[in-house]
Amino acid sequence: MGGIYTVEQTEPAYPENLLQVYRPPERLYCLGDVDLLKSPFTTAVVGSRKCSEYGKQTAMAIGKACSLGNVTVVSGMAKGIDRFAHLGALRHGGKTIAVLGCGVDVCYPTENRKIYEEIQEVGLIISEYPPGTEPRPYMFPQRNRLIAGLSQAVVVVEAGPNSGALITAELGETLGKLVYSVPGNITNPWSLGTNKLIADGALPLVVIEDLIRQLGGKSVLNTGEREKLSQTEEIVLQILQEEGEISLEALCEKMVKNPVEMNGIVMILEMKGFLTTNFGKIFIANF
Repeated sequence: MGGIYTVEQTEPAYPENLLQVYRPPERLYCLGDVDLLKSPFTTAVVGSRKCSEYGKQTAMAIGKACSLGNVTVVSGMAKGIDRFAHLGALRHGGKTIAVLGCGVDVCYPTENRKIYEEIQEVGLIISEYPPGTEPRPYMFPQRNRLIAGLSQAVVVVEAGPNSGALITAELGETLGKLVYSVPGNITNPWSLGTNKLIADGALPLVVIEDLIRQLGGKSVLNTGEREKLSQTEEIVLQILQEEGEISLEALCEKMVKNPVEMNGIVMILEMKGFLTTNFGKIFIANF
């Protein structure tokens, strides 16, 4: 583990936007790249600890888009959506900040040890709590104000009606941040909170590029990746963007192709990182 840095509120390294939150911390304890506190483009990506495959893939896709668009992902390193948002950024060379509800030298939850170590190496872990502080329930709502404060926007991917992610969204709105919510299936309990946010005025995140453009990051559509796709592959991706998820059988019907041929196309697209499959369903992924 690298050394723990302390950034006092009076020091130039202290992020100005944190001065706007309720009771701004007098000091921040940091592990990793302290320069990320001054990231020009930042977004919080948060959501439920329990999440669907759709939520997982969406969080990773947002993380990847942010990495390509030079946007730093801020989240809480919790299970579920937080974890996959961090991973989406890390796997594609992006930057990410984890805000902990415990000391920076305490890995919580313990099953996130690998990602905790990765973020130390190429990202930043911060906390307002001194080293050695064990997590307590009240600390997590407190740390949410820092997640919102550090970010230009707050994106909620999946959230139940009582999810802490909704607290982060509310704090973001109070601070004048952009608040986005990913629309979800109305029968999915993890989409109740996100759909309610949209009903209450949050911006629906339908195209990830819109988020990057709004934040001022560089376009992620000009990377050249999609230019290498065949016409058939492009049609498959267009269908997935419209549907969100689809079965192989339904995709065969739409493409008028047999399962063997369609399986080959899906396999190639999955290898290229454009989609993923799980439990017989095909999902859009990573863009």
